[in-house]
Amino acid sequence: MFKSELIKNILTQMIGACSRVERRFSTIESSDQFLDDEAGLEKLDAICMQLIAIGESVKNLDKETDKQLLSKYPSISWKEVAGLRDIISHHYFDLNAEIIFDVCQNHIKPLKKVLEQIFSDVYEIDLLGKK
Repeated sequence: MFKSELIKNILTQMIGACSRVERRFSTIESSDQFLDDEAGLEKLDAICMQLIAIGESVKNLDKETDKQLLSKYPSISWKEVAGLRDIISHHYFDLNAEIIFDVCQNHIKPLKKVLEQIFSDVYEIDLLGKK
């Protein structure tokens, strides 16, 4: 079995990162706003940093759970979440603001919801194991 405290800590960090993306994205109405001025670029940078952290955490969760945990939640394409981290990290200057806009608009809320469910499930398993 995996180390539940470590897993819960990673999940908590990921949920927090999703919340930060949601807050930072809340005033963005189009991908052009990321590129219009320095404030938009700063939001893009800040959001990308959180997306990198989320993707890296996916890799860490897979490693810590021998790829057994995330595979139980197929509604999220975990490979794409981790892959986005690689794209942002290694090809930042070629980054397409429209892709980041789409991720923020369409994928962060569902991701956060699933992460919260995983946390709840791990917490419940942990409680059952301590009885």
